[in-house]
Amino acid sequence: MAEAAARAEGVESVRYRVAGELPETGRVEADAVMRSEPAAVSMKVSTGGKGAVPVRFVDDVMYVGKAADGKKWLRADAGVWGGLTVDNNSYGALPRQLESSPLVQSTLLTGAKDVREVGSETVDGTRTTHYRGTVTFDGLRAAGKAAQGEAARERLTASLDQFMGLRVSDTLTMDLWIDGDDHAKRFRWQAQSDGGPLDLTITFLDIDRPVTIEAPPADAQEELGS
Repeated sequence: MAEAAARAEGVESVRYRVAGELPETGRVEADAVMRSEPAAVSMKVSTGGKGAVPVRFVDDVMYVGKAADGKKWLRADAGVWGGLTVDNNSYGALPRQLESSPLVQSTLLTGAKDVREVGSETVDGTRTTHYRGTVTFDGLRAAGKAAQGEAARERLTASLDQFMGLRVSDTLTMDLWIDGDDHAKRFRWQAQSDGGPLDLTITFLDIDRPVTIEAPPADAQEELGS
């Protein structure tokens, strides 16, 4: 898992799928593509059983489609996605749990002390090894202090921030599927919160394929609140 976490740092782009239940939101589904530098994402997200809405973050500006066809967009800046929890801002367009990069979120299990191997499983046609463990705020904080090397400490600090951003109870159960190239292929969180259960699965479909994420045409934009 440490190798998978280290490899996540070098990923430049990824296409992924999200499905599950979120506290206070209910059912959520999303298809997304993202790049790491500079951080940008394009996704279609459906929450609470509603129709899918296109959302983009490009150059620290958020764009939300007024309809599924993406012909008209609301613009809000500064909209920030993919950084640490305190930096993100989707103006409520995305659930908090989707505001951060899944590459960072997939490293949370490196702070667990009870990780065990569940077995070999096929995920989206890829053979993987399935791991499971529980993560706590205190465990992540202790792991960060004990980590050897600046990169490991920074990774665990980011994971701690993402844990806080989930807004769940102290214990998070996490499943992680790692492929033969030591890349995270899928992860699943399960936890409880005051707003209800969290049960979210993110599956990585393509890694480091060429992606293009652009702002909508200027004549299709209007300012949020205008």
